[in-house]
Amino acid sequence: MCFDGGGCGFCAAGLPFMPMYLVVFRNRKRADMDAAAYGADAARMVALAEAQPGFLAFKSYTADDGEVVAISEWVDATSAREWGRQVEHLAVQGRGREAYYAEYTLFAGEPDRLRRFP
Repeated sequence: MCFDGGGCGFCAAGLPFMPMYLVVFRNRKRADMDAAAYGADAARMVALAEAQPGFLAFKSYTADDGEVVAISEWVDATSAREWGRQVEHLAVQGRGREAYYAEYTLFAGEPDRLRRFP
């Protein structure tokens, strides 16, 4: 797959194309959540994700209004879905719905365009 339409395996800047699958997790925390428990779970999930086959990267950003956007990159959809089904991750997902998140939205898919500068 070529993101710049040429089908050549290189992006527009001539860099090798690296396939990836993105998962974007937007969320807002509950005001009454246990911040220490959340922090411990979050740190464990990052460490566990980094050990998963197909993991590429993870970054999280917090906006001024408190919304968090977390982005994970995977080599393919299968790797991302396997992470979503990992037993310990499933348990923490349940805790997240019960105790940590007021709301969340998850977006996942392959990017249809890649641009790099320089």
